[in-house]
Amino acid sequence: MDQAGSVALVTGSGRRVGASIARALGAAGATVALHHHRSAEGARGVLEELRAAGGGGALFPADLSAPEECRALVDAVLARFGRLDTLVLSAAIFERAELAEVEPADWDRTMAINVRAPFLIAQRAAPALRTARGSIVVLTCTSATAPYPNYTPYVVSKGAVRQLARTLALELAPEVRVNCVAPGTVLAPEGTAAEDVRTLGERALLRRVGDASDVAQAVLYLVRAGFVTGTEILVDGGVALAGRPSGEA
Repeated sequence: MDQAGSVALVTGSGRRVGASIARALGAAGATVALHHHRSAEGARGVLEELRAAGGGGALFPADLSAPEECRALVDAVLARFGRLDTLVLSAAIFERAELAEVEPADWDRTMAINVRAPFLIAQRAAPALRTARGSIVVLTCTSATAPYPNYTPYVVSKGAVRQLARTLALELAPEVRVNCVAPGTVLAPEGTAAEDVRTLGERALLRRVGDASDVAQAVLYLVRAGFVTGTEILVDGGVALAGRPSGEA
């Protein structure tokens, strides 16, 4: 319970990786502010799990494509809990589109949620995080280094948010640590055929696809690691080292 007494805000905590991160922080003792947009039911389920285990938290809806809602999200968490120690920027959209099919609206929507929202939330949260001498963990992606085909807006957004995290590490030091976790294939996209999942797993040195809990444990390490800032942890099962492409099977 090393995070007892702390408050953690996790964006996109109603499903998949964000939900797993929220559970891990709650299990470590943090009070978790669970942000959601369309996944209210999932976030409510995570909150019920936290409470059943003796933890605490609350739900905070926000549409991160709206700048004013990004700022209001932080304000609401501070109004409810009075402090903020940990900010995990997990929410993102991951939309497939071949290069010729990408429309300006697709580009703008992805950049708004995947890049602008993390900036605005971190900017608003910075004073409280400085006071707490807290930390920010940003979820990037292995595609920021080795791009996936057919996901150009997403890939570019993840490269941008990685550089945002590095810049925040410089701007907010020494009071606030800022790091990244870059998942590879830890959860196959919804609807992926079982054969394709096996193919993705064979690309890893560990010969399997990872799990959301693998990412959550990396996030928890960075929250605890008091002398680590400005770095990125790959959670890809060794795909990058093997020199095999991630992305689609």
